[in-house]
Amino acid sequence: MAQQELKRDLKNRHVQLIAIGGTIGTGLFLGSGRAIQLAGPSIMFAYVIVGIACFFVMRALGELLLSKSGYTSFTDIAEDYIGPWAGFVTGWTYWFCWIMTAMADIIAVGVYVQYWFDIPQWVPAIVCLVLLLGLNLLTVKLFGELEFWFALIKVITILALIGIGVILLVIGFKTDVATVSVKNIWEYGGLFPHGVSGFLLSFQMVVFAYVGVELVGVSAAETANPQKNIPSAINKIPLRILFFYVGALFILLCINPWTQLNADNSPFVKTFSLVGIPIAAGIINFVVLTSAASACNSGLFSTSRILYNLSSKAQGPAPFSKLNKNHVPSNALLVSALVLSVGALLSKLIPEQAFGIVTTISAICFIWVWGIILVCHLRYRKLRPDLRKKSTFKAPFTPFINYAVLALFVFILIVMLFAESTRTALLLTPIWFILLFILYSFKRNKDKNIRISA
Repeated sequence: MAQQELKRDLKNRHVQLIAIGGTIGTGLFLGSGRAIQLAGPSIMFAYVIVGIACFFVMRALGELLLSKSGYTSFTDIAEDYIGPWAGFVTGWTYWFCWIMTAMADIIAVGVYVQYWFDIPQWVPAIVCLVLLLGLNLLTVKLFGELEFWFALIKVITILALIGIGVILLVIGFKTDVATVSVKNIWEYGGLFPHGVSGFLLSFQMVVFAYVGVELVGVSAAETANPQKNIPSAINKIPLRILFFYVGALFILLCINPWTQLNADNSPFVKTFSLVGIPIAAGIINFVVLTSAASACNSGLFSTSRILYNLSSKAQGPAPFSKLNKNHVPSNALLVSALVLSVGALLSKLIPEQAFGIVTTISAICFIWVWGIILVCHLRYRKLRPDLRKKSTFKAPFTPFINYAVLALFVFILIVMLFAESTRTALLLTPIWFILLFILYSFKRNKDKNIRISA
């Protein structure tokens, strides 16, 4: 029987929009309110710092992916340059952190729909999940098309915000709170109203805002022309960060004094309300709903591909590598969707803590994944200087930037210990890694016994 392979059906426009849509989600539309309350206007610096770190992670990943055509994700790279245990742990951890992120978003879908319809929260959550599952089972092209349109909605919203904000700045528009002005950024306690501590505590939510930036790497196996499209998508990340994150936050803080923004609500809703758009809340609620659906869509796609890859490498159950007639890993999709449905149960059991805990765990696990990518790049430089020499997409400022970004990630984890909202999740997360190492030990011993008996 011929080896089944994933189909390379994603085009350049799909990859470019996945690169945008994968990172614009609840972390920006909702999480930025909490981050602003922690850091004040200095939140813009936090987004720049973490954004730069993510860019260098992506440059390292891009060089690694393009160094060998057989790579389908960074789990393959981890196994090659660190060892089988790293591929096993990183692969399952990436699946886990996307599951946690998508759980939070599937819960959010139910909350957003209740804005219009008085129905149980779990109903729209399950309907959304089943719909996305059905579409993903058909063909990978549908994933690309869905993300293309989801991302367009997000981009148009941010463009509208920035455009309206610039006009209000030019005319000196007066809201019920203050005059729209750049001075609003520093006139309410300065750039660091809560000191350096508040600035540092905001990094967890900023990291969560960037989860998904590596989705370009997961998409590599299904990209029509990776040698051209992957570098193009990665090199545009800095401009996207400056425009969609820093630019949007700059406009928000010019229109609204940061003291007027609520940590539990979207600052985007507040902004459109202040400029006098009567149906602003409904418009933004729709955008946030599509954003959550987009994140769930990305979560289903990436987790199913990770399960497929793990199974193909004999690091997961064999049925996960089975493809349907559309070359889609249907069993892996079904399992991921089943686990995601637990999100509806969590929202009922621990409604107030669920979102915070799962997003913090997700951010911590993504830091692990990004760190593994950097370590793999260091190993690649040492072990394969021949590939490094031939590379047409060399990561810049290595190896020094690798160590600097790794140090930043460790520092962010240490800072999480000092906030009650993140400490619990940080202390719980090692349980996941201990479980994985135990499972890997059993797997290694089983494989050894099979080889001996053979």
